[in-house]
Amino acid sequence: MARSIEYGKLMHRAMCGLIQSVLEDVAANGLPGAHHFFITFDTNAPGVAIADWLKSRYPKDMTVVIQHWYENLVVTDEGFSITLNFGNAPEPLIIPFDSLRTFVDPSVEFGLRFETHDKDDETEEDDDSDETEDDPEPPAPQGQVVSLDKFRKQ
Repeated sequence: MARSIEYGKLMHRAMCGLIQSVLEDVAANGLPGAHHFFITFDTNAPGVAIADWLKSRYPKDMTVVIQHWYENLVVTDEGFSITLNFGNAPEPLIIPFDSLRTFVDPSVEFGLRFETHDKDDETEEDDDSDETEDDPEPPAPQGQVVSLDKFRKQ
């Protein structure tokens, strides 16, 4: 059997390692300067733990902002936990790295997008069904996004 290099998996692991390093630094030293993060994750992914009311509001994915107020940021090899403020109500979240869809730091126009191929069969309409006009999270700004598609074997 022919052996091949799995660039997609290697790139995914490298991107998770980069985010882990950034979050470990923030956990130890706080956010430097104007840096802040928009992190979108799959709310149905294994290991994700969020309040029931958040899960009801964001049944597919959710974007959180790490900027002005956060507490208890703990980073592990598998992901991170953090307490964020939702309408003056602190809520703990557990977010595995494997659940991430995007990571953006708009202060330096940096972004990563994790491709999810297990949902390729869903229609565009299904992907947009979670959007509501009163979402408290602002949309992630455009930045430099690294896509794994160009590295995937066809």
